[in-house]
Amino acid sequence: MQTIYENGLHFECQRCSFCCGNSPGFVYLSKRDVKELCAFFKMGAIEFEKKYCRWVTYYGGHKVLSLLEKKNYDCILWENGCSAYKARPIQCSTYPFWDWMLETSETWNSCAKTCPGMNKGKLHSKDEIKEKCSAYVENSPIYESNWQKVAREIDQSTQE
Repeated sequence: MQTIYENGLHFECQRCSFCCGNSPGFVYLSKRDVKELCAFFKMGAIEFEKKYCRWVTYYGGHKVLSLLEKKNYDCILWENGCSAYKARPIQCSTYPFWDWMLETSETWNSCAKTCPGMNKGKLHSKDEIKEKCSAYVENSPIYESNWQKVAREIDQSTQE
């Protein structure tokens, strides 16, 4: 089956910050995301959750961990650029190569209307896009029901 990215797609971030704010949204956090961010900020998981996170309703009505937003809807980590760029969540580092955005050319081009970096700049290969898309799909958010266990595991792994 041929994909819309068979010959690659152009994308180069224009640092417009539209994907990092301007309207309500969610950056769902996985165990890997929280571990990287805790190491970056040199803080424990519970402290990170209290300072930077909120619990939001996800598919099936379950609560999952998400980054906070400022009153203007900017991501809590946005300060004229991502303050944690090297440790940014998978959801952010894989944008715009998300499965649902890659379903059809129409969907891709519709999303490009709000992202000035899409269809411009660097040509990303099929393999690179496939890798980013897989990382996005496989990146499961942390459920509130197992947060305490995950937080302990993160703190133990960052102390080793």
